[in-house]
Amino acid sequence: MIPLERMAEKSADNLINGIKASVAIPFERVLYAIGIRYVGETVAKKLAKHYKSIDNLMDASQEDLEQVDEIGIKIAESVKQFFASEENISIINRLRQFGVQLQISEEELKGQTDVLKGQSIVVSGVFEHITRTELKKLIEDNGGKVSSSISSKTSFVVAGDKMGPSKKEKAENLGIPLINEIEFLQKIKNNINFND
Repeated sequence: MIPLERMAEKSADNLINGIKASVAIPFERVLYAIGIRYVGETVAKKLAKHYKSIDNLMDASQEDLEQVDEIGIKIAESVKQFFASEENISIINRLRQFGVQLQISEEELKGQTDVLKGQSIVVSGVFEHITRTELKKLIEDNGGKVSSSISSKTSFVVAGDKMGPSKKEKAENLGIPLINEIEFLQKIKNNINFND
């Protein structure tokens, strides 16, 4: 049997490690995790990117919130109600005391633009220079929305090797542009608007 002191020491170590790990969680994940009604992962990312910090989000009016891409009246009301609660503000302040990230770091801000704002993008196939996960993050970091299926609302498809023939055919039938990863990365690197 482990002596009680060693168990307490181990529990304290686990708690400290848990706090250290939570400090490294990005602001958008913290925003999602605090449990604002109707704020899922996608909405949390949009709010984090637009407002950059919890303080800016708390200060936003309902009208300001409604101007954010894909944020409607229902979500805006829910955000305002959440921050009107003293209990929720107390939780935010406790998170702040523990050093949890309540704003986008300077490092995260560096790679973000709005070059893909309003664009719905499908990623399909296998890529040589970048993973699908990295590609999707790049799209979101630059204001785009990643979609899993092709529709008339799709702006373009980033097409890799072994793209499914049915997806390719659907894109061609709808007149949706297919670009390869090199073209995509070059446009992002040069900050070229995809509407041009």
